[in-house]
Amino acid sequence: MSKQRNKNAMRPLAIAVALASGALMSTPTLAQETRRGGSAALLEEVVVTARKREEGAQEVPLSVTAFNEDQINALKVRDLNDLTVGMPNVSLEDIGTSRGTANFSIRGIGINSSIPSIDPTVGVFVNNIFMGTNQGIIFDMFDVESLEVLRGPQGTLFGRNVTGGAVLVNTKKPGDELEASFRTAVETGDIGGVNTYVMGAIGGPITDTFGARLTLFYNDDEGQLENDFTGNDVLGIEQQMARATLTWQPTDDTDITFRYEYQDMDGDGPAAQSHTNGSGVPGTPVNNDRDEFDLSIDEEGFQETETNLISLQIDQGVAFGDGTVTAIFGYRDLEQVGTGDIDAQPIWAFHAPAWLETEQTTFELRYNGLFADKWNVTAGAFYYENDMKYHERRDLLGVLTGNVAPALRQDGGGFHDTEAFTLFTQVDYDLNDQWTLTAGVNYSSEEKDVQIASLDANVSTFPNLTECNFVEGPACPIDFDDDESWDNWAPKLGATYNIDDRRRIYGSWQLGYRSGGYNLRNTDPNESPGPFDEEEVQNFEIGYKSTNDWGRLNVAVFYTEIEDQQREINLPSATSGVVQLIRNTADTTIFGAEFDATISLTENLLLLASMGYIDAEYDEVRFDINNDGVVDGADEDLDIPRAPELTWSLGLTHDLELGNWGYMTSRVSWSYRDDFAYTDDNRGFVEEVDIVDAGIDFYSNDGHWVFSLYGRNLLDEVFFGNDTQLPDDLGGFPLGGTFAPVMPGVRYGAEVTYNFF
Repeated sequence: MSKQRNKNAMRPLAIAVALASGALMSTPTLAQETRRGGSAALLEEVVVTARKREEGAQEVPLSVTAFNEDQINALKVRDLNDLTVGMPNVSLEDIGTSRGTANFSIRGIGINSSIPSIDPTVGVFVNNIFMGTNQGIIFDMFDVESLEVLRGPQGTLFGRNVTGGAVLVNTKKPGDELEASFRTAVETGDIGGVNTYVMGAIGGPITDTFGARLTLFYNDDEGQLENDFTGNDVLGIEQQMARATLTWQPTDDTDITFRYEYQDMDGDGPAAQSHTNGSGVPGTPVNNDRDEFDLSIDEEGFQETETNLISLQIDQGVAFGDGTVTAIFGYRDLEQVGTGDIDAQPIWAFHAPAWLETEQTTFELRYNGLFADKWNVTAGAFYYENDMKYHERRDLLGVLTGNVAPALRQDGGGFHDTEAFTLFTQVDYDLNDQWTLTAGVNYSSEEKDVQIASLDANVSTFPNLTECNFVEGPACPIDFDDDESWDNWAPKLGATYNIDDRRRIYGSWQLGYRSGGYNLRNTDPNESPGPFDEEEVQNFEIGYKSTNDWGRLNVAVFYTEIEDQQREINLPSATSGVVQLIRNTADTTIFGAEFDATISLTENLLLLASMGYIDAEYDEVRFDINNDGVVDGADEDLDIPRAPELTWSLGLTHDLELGNWGYMTSRVSWSYRDDFAYTDDNRGFVEEVDIVDAGIDFYSNDGHWVFSLYGRNLLDEVFFGNDTQLPDDLGGFPLGGTFAPVMPGVRYGAEVTYNFF
């Protein structure tokens, strides 16, 4: 893939050195006997649940990047998007088409879709509840106990749709003492309006056995980009969240936790740029420079999302193996409606309203115990059900009617029901003080039942436009009715050699699966909506972990084979705007390596460093990926989408005593992600990006106040959530260019936190 810009690679380094130089000027006499501040928080080992039991992150024979609450606060992580560049071989992005829709990729295994029936490759679990659809899961990180990013297939313990990895979010529970905090922040940038946050939490014991916690979050963002056509700020959002957590411990062996979370989001539609596409065709009538934040759209759109999430977890200690039986019930419903300007032009060529309702129920029952001080056993069952209604409308060529109405309308979508059942077990056996052997297996059975209306089969023209709708009714005529089921076994074998109490080497082999399914956005009259088959991922990994007096060092090397790789083929269409085909396109091999280190340079200066490398290539292609009419070596030579070759990050955190008042923590980070193909034909791509963040936090000695100043994306880098290619003309009307949602540029912020107790 050819580079589209000539970047000065030394520019981020010069800024990083300049910002860190003040920290390096501190003298050893200012160091404390006991470290505190941001560097102390970042040195803490995080307790993780990657193996469905609590243990230190350095003890787990997996590639894990984990953060606890103090670390999340120290790094000023607002939501998962803030971590999209900075972890080795990890990209956690919002797709940009539909706000809050995860477009996650780990180790080159990811999706490029906003179609709700497309299952993830990176599973997201909130308080042990699997988020079955990618919509509405990029949310705030306030009052979160821990965040874990697991790299590589996790199918043995977590089931399907975690072939790339898993993201585990655990929110805070009430503690043993009353605690309350209030936080507010204001952000702005070179373009766009003001972004305001207000949030607070209070929790603690009510009686000896009952506890409660209430978390409130409010965000009012006036918009972080400017629409050149109207002069308005766009990408604005108003979101509210309330979470109630109740705990009850009726006996010493019984813990019951109930959580209810409500989220409401009301914001603008996607803010997309049209620039010269990969075929060399500029956008018409406006073509923007992809190195600028310029965009010009006539439909600023909207999106409304409302979510309810309920969970009930019961942990019961049992004498058998001195173990714990855990039962977890989860319920989530999501309603979403919105519209977007897909032509990314100041004319009405391609506008797309969409409606979505999902209702999912999950239940997990598992046991974990230790036998003879050698056999650590985890076993359980998991049930998942998700009922979905989706409707998409394409209102095309309103420019031909004088913007009164679309000249052409297409309606499609349907009903999509999923039911899945899983049995799993994993045993870790301590052969001796040095060696631990691991064996596990997951059996899953899944059935999907669909009724689909293809967009090309429901076409109406002005002035006789139809109004069918699968969510609001009446439903459109169904042209595809089908069901399919899949069963598989996902085993794992591994071994860990403990060099000593603080260093270990591990190796593993694991098989994982991504669900087969159907395409609810069927736009090609010559193609079926499905079913497409499962994707099988086989992963071999060797890793090293160490905890030292100077910090931590983790290294991993992996080799991944993907069979029947499941891809969304995204192609421009002269009749529908864009066609998305879901197919098992190829067999693929991915080789990679990654390391991360936390190094205490002095008693008050901390270095964080990470690097990830990926070499991904096709072994065998069974689909005409480049759309030239033949399947040949030209298809195999293409880059695999969402697989940047290189990712790395460097960060410095410094603590400085401020006498009787308190102390100051200063931090700077520089993260890099290589360019990568976005579309399978490589015409759509996302360029390399450097992200520099910095900040200063002032902590009072009494522990009550924290004052912060910070900056994000200080280089004002332009990058996009996707790079969808548009047709040269749409219904005979010239178009070209791209639909490329723009991510915000530089942002400056100030934050105040007050802890009451």
